[in-house]
Amino acid sequence: MDRLIVKTMAEYAAEGKSPEVLFFVGCAGSFDQRAQQVTKAFVKILNSANISFGVLGKEETCTGDPAKRAGNDFLFQMQALTNIETMNAYGVKKVITTCPHCFNTIKNEYPSLGGNYEVLHHTQFLKQLLEENRIHVEGGSFKGKKITYHDPCYLGRANGVYEAPREIIKKLEAEIVEMKRCKKNALCCGAGGAQMFKESEAGRKEINHERSEEVNASGASVVAAACPFCNVMLNDGATATDSSVEVKDLAQLIVEAADL
Repeated sequence: MDRLIVKTMAEYAAEGKSPEVLFFVGCAGSFDQRAQQVTKAFVKILNSANISFGVLGKEETCTGDPAKRAGNDFLFQMQALTNIETMNAYGVKKVITTCPHCFNTIKNEYPSLGGNYEVLHHTQFLKQLLEENRIHVEGGSFKGKKITYHDPCYLGRANGVYEAPREIIKKLEAEIVEMKRCKKNALCCGAGGAQMFKESEAGRKEINHERSEEVNASGASVVAAACPFCNVMLNDGATATDSSVEVKDLAQLIVEAADL
């Protein structure tokens, strides 16, 4: 594997410099093995496009999203204020994250606590890079393949980001096949609201199994996602439904198509 170039904000500060953007990695992107692959893929793209970026490293803590969704607003504020104090100390202006939960929290809930930044989800940033021809994916390994896209709740319904991920798939020269429930009517993967971290309640069917059945019915060979929680749930759902559909983050699709 090619060496990934990642510098911390502290390293930039020691050099008297400031990067173009802060890549807020998030808990999943740091500790979950599958999400780590997405983190590495995104860093490869940033390196390839010569983007000046930094990470907080050990200074980064959870945004507080799971605590807030679970009802512990006190813990949320503690975690949020810790991050805000750190980011403001480094003079952060622009934040990019691969997690819609981090994206939603930093974008919509940090401003009232003193954290005011330009916040982009990585699909929005990747779309910009493609449009600026800073990365090239035409004629890659996904050309002509059928790809469906799962809309993460906190990216889609919560923030209205529907087209950027689909524009990326079009750039791959793949055929987009929509699921029966998509965009504003998309079905949750089952992980939101801190459900990721607890056993599900008794019911007729697991939500991610239901969603995986919709993925299978689309006729796609790949389901693209843009959220580490969704990736986990869709992967587990694919296993449970004996599906051969591959689950990949859009950053991974770009890396494979561009052979980075």
